[in-house]
Amino acid sequence: MAVSEKSVDLVKNFNGVDLKRARLTMSAAMPINPKPFLNGLVGKPVIVKLKWGHEYKGYMISVDGYMNLQLANTEEYVDSQSTGTLGECLIRCNNVLYIRGIEEEDEEGEMKD
Repeated sequence: MAVSEKSVDLVKNFNGVDLKRARLTMSAAMPINPKPFLNGLVGKPVIVKLKWGHEYKGYMISVDGYMNLQLANTEEYVDSQSTGTLGECLIRCNNVLYIRGIEEEDEEGEMKD
């Protein structure tokens, strides 16, 4: 399907935003493979969000070949409200929606969206 020059100009300057330039800057980010990313988080504080909305905050102790996660000093959050401390827990890989590292100073206080 051929695209006319007129439609390209409309897309390129949609609402005053140069989308072609925006695409170039977004593609500048380097992708990270999941296993090295997870191994880099071992020993650091993380937040793990499950598919059903629960969040767990704790220190990642280990990750296995299936990407199951072991956390220590774990706190559970449901709807951004703390439901208590779990201590050590294992999270099966297929339940994880996302995982992110958190800064040491961000560890105290409430969960952020």
